Amino acid sequence: MRKAIFCILVALTALQTIEAQAPTENKNQRYFDINKNIDIFNSVVRELDMFYVDSVEVNNLVQGSIRSMLTRLDPYTEYYAEENMEDLQFMTTGEYGGIGAIISYNNGQVVINEPYEGLAADKAGLKAGDAILEIDGNDMRKSTVKEVSDKLKGTPGTSIELTIRRPGEKKDRKLNILREKIEVDPITYSGVTDDKIGYFHFGSFTTRSADRVKKTVQDLKEKGATSLIMDLRGNGGGILDEAVDVVNLFVPKDEEIVSTKGKLKQWDRTYLTRNQPLDKIIPIVVLIDTGSASASEIVAGGLQDLDRAVIVGNRSFGKGLVQTPRDLPYGGNIKITTSKYYIPSGRCIQALDYSHRNPDGSVARVPDSLTNVFKTRNGREVRDGGGITPDITIPQPTGGTIAFYLMTDNVIFDYVTEWVQQHKEIAPPHQFRLPESDYETFKEFVKKRDFEYDQLSERSLQQLKSMMEFEGYMDVAKEEFTALEAKLHANLDRDLELFKEDITNMIESEIVQRFYYKKGVLQHQLSDDKVYSKAVEILLNQEMYQSILQPQSSKVPPAAEIKEKLKNQYSWTGGKVPEVQEPKYLSV
Repeated sequence: MRKAIFCILVALTALQTIEAQAPTENKNQRYFDINKNIDIFNSVVRELDMFYVDSVEVNNLVQGSIRSMLTRLDPYTEYYAEENMEDLQFMTTGEYGGIGAIISYNNGQVVINEPYEGLAADKAGLKAGDAILEIDGNDMRKSTVKEVSDKLKGTPGTSIELTIRRPGEKKDRKLNILREKIEVDPITYSGVTDDKIGYFHFGSFTTRSADRVKKTVQDLKEKGATSLIMDLRGNGGGILDEAVDVVNLFVPKDEEIVSTKGKLKQWDRTYLTRNQPLDKIIPIVVLIDTGSASASEIVAGGLQDLDRAVIVGNRSFGKGLVQTPRDLPYGGNIKITTSKYYIPSGRCIQALDYSHRNPDGSVARVPDSLTNVFKTRNGREVRDGGGITPDITIPQPTGGTIAFYLMTDNVIFDYVTEWVQQHKEIAPPHQFRLPESDYETFKEFVKKRDFEYDQLSERSLQQLKSMMEFEGYMDVAKEEFTALEAKLHANLDRDLELFKEDITNMIESEIVQRFYYKKGVLQHQLSDDKVYSKAVEILLNQEMYQSILQPQSSKVPPAAEIKEKLKNQYSWTGGKVPEVQEPKYLSV
């Protein structure tokens, strides 16, 4: 008997030893594979450097390989070499040393695209359309945007001399500009309506942006605001802690706002509100669209899950991933996706599954049929896996590709540059409208440019034609195909009229920006904004506001009320009204 027990103990010990060794062996094999592939990569670079027929730019080759490798994971895991660390700093802090302007490449030269209001470039008199010819005597006529940007940036307090050429002028201008610490304000615009609705557009979650939101809300309340519209449309996110602090302005202390879960359990975190709220009862509507991502979705989703705000607009982007910066040798850094985040209801809103790619390398969006139902604090149904779905969705109109190409090919930009030279002032942003005669002038301007644009529908039609010919269907459907081809063929005159409204809005926005900067553009767009108008309607009707924040089942009348309505609606021959039971289950 003792011998049998001894044999069992030996067997159990052996099994435990095997189980303990298995993970160790797998880990060792993984380390071996990593080191083997690093050694192979080093050897390939060395062999190329020594024997390749042409000289090899090693830095470009290796850094390009690193970036190509990271793009196979997801778009957010990124490598920053030492010379690009300013880009990472700007993303997280919103600060840099420079002149405070956006520059772009246009007509073979680098031009000022937009000077920021009140900053160095604006104070020095730079205007959109100014071509940068020289910086401190260095010729910039053939330089790239990156090269010009590097020259313009520098230590705050240092000065640079710019030689520029303004459109419509024959003589070059020389300007001395003092570099500043440029801090982009995350609040694009704020104001209070006559109905005491406070509105603010929040552009990015950078360092201390939650403090800026707090100050903005306080100012709006001091000006008489009794309800709020927080506009997160186009806000691509930023620092997670800032998102938690923004939600904390409107919900009590110690509320769980978001939790993160990744491969390393010791990195998993739960983020609670840390402070007493600024105002936990003021009615709030949050505006979102497909450009609202990451930290924006934490704010919108957190307020939705806690039934603290009504969400209006279009479904958000769906980025439920968290990135952590890690230092690398030689001053570099890698921003790694380390975890997924989960908002108060327990849902993760990540819409794309980067870990399971299609054979062609593309990534599919999570189908609505595969998403899961979660509950808000009040019991409303919300879903995961597809961004934040608004409580009230306002269909977003889609324009033609011609409007996109008119903007990206700088046709609208160049037209407005000429237009501004002939107009020294315009109406206030919310009142400005492009005269009909000016749109006719714009059409002539486009035609003189020999403007061409690519239509996706026309390109797809040609692919369909090739497929129909290959499968032998062209003969039987030739007449229908020819008719469709005629309608989808690019026609400049037709499309300039067909998409006139979209194009006109773009021209108006560009003009308003030249006179009133970004805040003016926002005021102009709000004057004809269906999403904003719906938010105002909801806040002016508190019964509607409160009903949206309640689950559907709460809208079912009590049994006594139903019986009374039935009594008034029907004449019963049997004398007694049938008994109506309180519903146990409802389809919603």
